[in-house]
Amino acid sequence: MARRNIVKMGDPLLRKICKPVEKFDEKLWQLLDDMKETLDFAEGLGLAASQVGILKRVCIVEYDGVLYELVNPVLVKSKGKCVDNEGCLSVVGFRGMVERPEKIDIEYYNRYGEKIKFHAEGYFARVFLHEMDHLDGILFADKMVKKIPD
Repeated sequence: MARRNIVKMGDPLLRKICKPVEKFDEKLWQLLDDMKETLDFAEGLGLAASQVGILKRVCIVEYDGVLYELVNPVLVKSKGKCVDNEGCLSVVGFRGMVERPEKIDIEYYNRYGEKIKFHAEGYFARVFLHEMDHLDGILFADKMVKKIPD
């Protein structure tokens, strides 16, 4: 495993749309392992591959001590709305209030290519959606309704 550099806002890589993963191999596993080490070092809740300079549809979320590795995630269904505070490892100096769905159903593949269907609610859902936005070149700052200084 290796810790990777986190790309910061202003770098054009963060605005690119990531390409789907086609091979579930050792290279993908290494990326996921490196992302986990990077996330742990940065003390964040989630990290997208684009944030470490890799334009693949891969993100990870660590919530309540559980690691979720999402490959080619898709939002299937959402319900409700809520506004809450968000920050980002790629956005330094401020946080923001962002409106997102309250409940979500997503589908993704794990590192071995097995399809997972998953439901999340509240802030847990928010973390997944935040990371999935990165895969489409979207930052929370694009969606915030109010800026909050760090």
